[in-house]
Amino acid sequence: MQGFIIDVKRARSEDSIVSILTSQKMEVLYRFYGARHSIVTTGYKIDFESETDSPRFMPKLRNITHLGFPWLAEFERMRVWQNFVALLYRHLKDVELPGSFYYNMLDHYASIWHLQNPKRSAVEAYLHLLKEEGRLHPPDRCFACGEILDKKVSLIRAYLPAHPKCAISAIYDKSAIQRAFETLSTIELEDEEVERLWLTMTEGM
Repeated sequence: MQGFIIDVKRARSEDSIVSILTSQKMEVLYRFYGARHSIVTTGYKIDFESETDSPRFMPKLRNITHLGFPWLAEFERMRVWQNFVALLYRHLKDVELPGSFYYNMLDHYASIWHLQNPKRSAVEAYLHLLKEEGRLHPPDRCFACGEILDKKVSLIRAYLPAHPKCAISAIYDKSAIQRAFETLSTIELEDEEVERLWLTMTEGM
């Protein structure tokens, strides 16, 4: 079975509780001496086996093989990836059967993570996630007051649009945000705008 490690928690001694997102479900497994093994790292894609000795005890993580990507040794790309994966874990942690979308999203973006600024990829992945969940609202009306938005727009958590006067947040050109939301791409946005969108995303998905 293949999946992405999206959370690692220290258990007793050097053991770990590992949350793994697969295409079928969220697996939560016990790994003996997990703290000793660099392969048990948030963000890594692995092939693994789940072993159940008794229904009374947590299944165990066995026979791990690391399925690497060429950018893993690049510190900044890895840092952004791990932060993105940690945000996704917090978003999904109470969902046992999240569906295949989230696994496929990670698998796709992991394969192209080296091709552009990783924060651009993270923002684009988040736009896809919001659209999939029906939470990507066009920048037409202010979420706070309900009035029509003009040429400038602020975006708060979950990229909800608002008048700059109605929200304390970064300000964007409305037409650029509208195109980004329609195309699910950051290609027309400046690096500074992408950085602000990334920081908004880090407040929570």
